[in-house]
Amino acid sequence: MRKIWLGTFSLIALYGCSTSNVPSDSLFSSLPEGVTLVEEVKPQPGKVMIPYSKYQLANGLTVILSPDHSDPLVHVDVTYHVGSAREEIGRSGFAHFFEHMMFQGSENVGDQEHFRIITEAGGTLNGTTNRDRTNYFETVPSNQLEKMLWLESDRMGFLLDAVSQRKFEIQRDTVKNERAQNYDNRPYGLMWERMGEAMYPEGHPYSWQTIGYVEDLDRVDVNDLKDFFLRWYGPNNAVLTIGGDIDVDQTLEWINKYFGSIPKGPDVEKAPKQPAVLPEDRYVTLEDRIQQPMVLVGWPTTYRGQEQQASIDALANVLGNGANSMLYQNLVKTQKAVDAGAFQDCAELACTFYVYAMAPSGGEEGLEPLYQELMTTLDEFASQGVAQERLEQINGMAEANAVFALQSVRGKVTQLASNQTFYQQPDRIQTQLEQLRAVSPDSVMQAYQDFIKGKNKVTLSVVPRGQTQIAVKEANFVTPVRELPKYDKITDDQLVVRRAVDNFDRSVMPQVAEGVKAQMPKLYELYFDNGIELLGTQTSETPTVQIEIRLPAGERQAPRGKEGLANLTASLMEEGSTERSLEELKAELDKLGSLVSVGAGSYTTNISISTLEKNLTQTLAIVEEVLFKPAFEQNDFDRLKRQMLEGTIYQHQKPSWLASQATRQVLFGNSIFSRSSDGTKASIESLTLDDVKNFYAKNYTPHGAQVVVVGDINRSAIKHELAFLEEWRGEAAPLLRPQVVAPLGEQTIYLVDKPSAPQSVVRLVRQGLPFDATGETYLTQLTNFNLAGNFNSRINQNLREDKGYTYGASGYLAANREVGAIVFSVQVRADATIPSIIEMKSEMAQFAQEGLTDEEVDFMRLAVGQQDALKYETPSQKASLLSSILTYNLDEDYLRQRNRIVDTVSKSTLDKLASKWFNPNDYQIIVVGDAKSLKPQLEKLDIPVQELEIEQ
Repeated sequence: MRKIWLGTFSLIALYGCSTSNVPSDSLFSSLPEGVTLVEEVKPQPGKVMIPYSKYQLANGLTVILSPDHSDPLVHVDVTYHVGSAREEIGRSGFAHFFEHMMFQGSENVGDQEHFRIITEAGGTLNGTTNRDRTNYFETVPSNQLEKMLWLESDRMGFLLDAVSQRKFEIQRDTVKNERAQNYDNRPYGLMWERMGEAMYPEGHPYSWQTIGYVEDLDRVDVNDLKDFFLRWYGPNNAVLTIGGDIDVDQTLEWINKYFGSIPKGPDVEKAPKQPAVLPEDRYVTLEDRIQQPMVLVGWPTTYRGQEQQASIDALANVLGNGANSMLYQNLVKTQKAVDAGAFQDCAELACTFYVYAMAPSGGEEGLEPLYQELMTTLDEFASQGVAQERLEQINGMAEANAVFALQSVRGKVTQLASNQTFYQQPDRIQTQLEQLRAVSPDSVMQAYQDFIKGKNKVTLSVVPRGQTQIAVKEANFVTPVRELPKYDKITDDQLVVRRAVDNFDRSVMPQVAEGVKAQMPKLYELYFDNGIELLGTQTSETPTVQIEIRLPAGERQAPRGKEGLANLTASLMEEGSTERSLEELKAELDKLGSLVSVGAGSYTTNISISTLEKNLTQTLAIVEEVLFKPAFEQNDFDRLKRQMLEGTIYQHQKPSWLASQATRQVLFGNSIFSRSSDGTKASIESLTLDDVKNFYAKNYTPHGAQVVVVGDINRSAIKHELAFLEEWRGEAAPLLRPQVVAPLGEQTIYLVDKPSAPQSVVRLVRQGLPFDATGETYLTQLTNFNLAGNFNSRINQNLREDKGYTYGASGYLAANREVGAIVFSVQVRADATIPSIIEMKSEMAQFAQEGLTDEEVDFMRLAVGQQDALKYETPSQKASLLSSILTYNLDEDYLRQRNRIVDTVSKSTLDKLASKWFNPNDYQIIVVGDAKSLKPQLEKLDIPVQELEIEQ
């Protein structure tokens, strides 16, 4: 079963060892006036590092530049050192709220134009907020850099006059919808809120979640938000980081032009470190709409960057990360828990160490025995400690991750920005590696003694509603009623607005230089006599190799009634070989810093391999062992089968899964395409070990197998390394039998009951065409771009920005080699269910009848036509591209063919496709929500309503 909670420890910051601190009056007199060079880290061959230069503007803005000319793209990140920890009691959620407001236009950028401009440029963008910082970022073709700096500077210095009460109210509704979707209407969604309230005293900066409380959002107005902006969003509390294909001198000129005149904000002092202090053990119970009870135990530890952090992180790895961890061995492998683990959640002011375990569904013992197993495992660690060899495995993965992190400009920029914000040291990999290497069995044990053994903790029991008796212990802590201070309204004259004075016209958007041209990677091919075909490309940007081995063994090949067989077979392949156990293989991979995973999809099983080039031979020896000598032990099969059953129970609680399965059932009836790839309770229970062995024997074959290679290795070398595949012999896999899908009848509303759900999932769905790269399916995707295919699309703007019904709405075409579907989907407030259906149908009807506007056609051409610059950057992106070419037998230049289509397709062609495919009367309607309250309302739409039973 896929792990539900992931440890937060990661080592992906990068360090350059050659640093020079240069006075501003030295050799760099050519710097723009008001720009000071603080330090420079130059590239050193053979070193794992990010070269960069750091500057400061006169207004306090910190600037970090990191040139990388390997791809024609740039990533821009503006990080403000403000998160929910800077909020006041009664005004929670402001930092996150402002993240939304920053995309609503500024003085020189119109409403909703921020998304439109970047999308039109072929770029991607977003923003994120956590407890300690907020960042805004975009990745665009490199010729768009000046325009991005104009956009970011306009909202830093010229936002407030564009912030209206109406925008405030619309985004407040959007944030409420986001909270409902991601917290209130999601299984286990409120557990971190309850844990934070128990861990920290009321008023502590971490005692509330970043999303905030609805009651706080309801009692404030737009001036409260403006006041928050004026306090925290000055240039002196920000870091501007740019990486990619940049000219440093030109970039500094632009930065100084657009940001230099923005006045400095109020001084910002460092927030004091505030690790939690618990006066006693606290027991909390959360009732939720779940079937698998869970226990989560947390202990206060230190704060980010404290000297013991690395030892505590190592303790978490030893206890609960991976197959060799103690919790996995003691709880998961013995089938006492569906999932179990440990991690440290570390933030700027405080950190918390967690262990958790999820119980199987339907148990009668309650959570207390599982809690005791957690405590027993901790006692076991206290008595035996950790071996140095295990710490070496952890270090092996950490050092490899440092190299893998070099593959993405965005990843490098994000780390530079974060490390500067919290440590004033952009490059920290050497520091972190030294801290890791200093971790010893004694330091890990000392961390355990200092923070865990005998220390007060919070124990949270998540139980099904009405079953509080199965909690670990009766709750002795209930979140107290919040004591909110008197609300003092902020008046306009209390807002001290800082205005920039420029010597140029900011209302004029910068013109773009000549277009960039992405280069399709040079490909090589290999064909083995046993039927394997290989497509590869050599790249030397990082000393890594990524390999994907795709076998004709997907869920489509599983017999009817045996749904889930391909997934169970893939999982069992990872459980060790006839020569070595899973634990031995995992230990070896960790030391090498390599990752090998096996997973099944619709048509193939994929063996994914990521490794440092120097360790490729040893890693492939493990792959050969896993592929050809699987252990297929009965006890492993029994455990994985049970985990798979529990995994379906977990997934099937989610409204999104219910909507997806309803879509399959409605569109594809009794055909094989209506099956859920993760199987049903009945199908999984029917599976036997013999089924797995037979599926492996028939479908794990070289005939029809495909291999993709991306990395620092050439054609002849990879042929030698993959000799074990070339020597593989086997029969062809059974041919797939074509399936007939019946056409659909009259429009019907299919209602799936999710009792008491605060939100509804609404979908309009119809059958589509199979996949094609350049034909009607692709042209229909282009047509949909303006209807529901981007943030500024008609349906999203209507339901999210105009009506405030939802956090987001979208429409997409899903297609494989046999069938296709067109899906328009939105998750809305329960009371907006019927209005949302009406609005979606209205937008689709107008689009189908009138077609696209000239402006929409131009927008699509620009947005889609410039995206190639972002498509070839990372090994995983290149591997995905190569996989598509192999899977669908595409021309190697099919992306260029698509670009020609985008440039030349006529408006009349798109209009005809809009009329053909987007008439709402051709769609079935699916609603997942509270049937009791929704059915009477749905019946008023004069469309037949049918309650749909989901196959689980």
